[in-house]
Amino acid sequence: MDIFAIIITVIGLCLFETISSIDNAIINADILATMTKRARKWFLLWGLLFAVFVVRGLLPWVIVWVSNPSLGFFGALTATFSADPKVATAIESSAPILLIGGGIFLVFLFFHWLFLETKNYGLKGERFIESKSVWFFAIVSTILAIIVWFALKLNPMIAFGAVVGSTAFFIVHGFKQNAEHQERNLMKEGMSDISKILFLEVIDATFSIDGVIGAFAFTLAVPLIILGNGLGAFVVRELSVRNIDNIKKYKFLKNGAMYSILVLGIIMISDAFGYHIPAWLSPLATFGIVGFFFVKSIRANKL
Repeated sequence: MDIFAIIITVIGLCLFETISSIDNAIINADILATMTKRARKWFLLWGLLFAVFVVRGLLPWVIVWVSNPSLGFFGALTATFSADPKVATAIESSAPILLIGGGIFLVFLFFHWLFLETKNYGLKGERFIESKSVWFFAIVSTILAIIVWFALKLNPMIAFGAVVGSTAFFIVHGFKQNAEHQERNLMKEGMSDISKILFLEVIDATFSIDGVIGAFAFTLAVPLIILGNGLGAFVVRELSVRNIDNIKKYKFLKNGAMYSILVLGIIMISDAFGYHIPAWLSPLATFGIVGFFFVKSIRANKL
């Protein structure tokens, strides 16, 4: 990649991580408001280091390792820095499995938001679709069946990757639902600052999965993913303390994040089936979609 492509990719990753973590920032802000000043400073410093270097640093390596078990854990850790053509070939050959799993995860995430989650209606049809929430499971099951059918003709392991992506979505979604339930209890029960910090770190780890998986639609270069997502994590921490009320005013940003997730999921699935997707498309699509809903939010605030 040339320097311009690297810069655009990192900026796109940072924007995507920030926008997709709005819910996480809001939860952080609500809980931080109940903590002492010292505890808030500790969370912002050491919690940020944990979020960047442990969660967003380790998770991409783990994903590469799971997709390339022949490399070994430490081999996967150094693979993206290696000039060995055998390593490059191993990663390239396993990329479709990783991409289709991540793509399914993101597409399911979008349809769950579209059918089942409370939202500000940014486009026509969203209210009607939400009223038909019972169709969510039928829609995603059909999508999975169709993709697996075509993937089996190409490579059974790619079909298996699609199933893994579906499984990962429902596991992560279960943890998210439990985290949101625990957050409500936490606000009521008045737990210690240490307990709240630990809870926030677990919440952050759960919500970071969306951003890390979506990052592979931008690039397979793990160092760039760590850099872009790490910058996004820093922005989310800053928003949690200083500007969360202002962010809440832009009520359609969440819509922008979810439509970006849909496009990134489609890009990943298309790439897994062998369609060449230009590297610039993912960041450009993210900028365009988020920008559209950002402008829409500004206009809504003026009404």
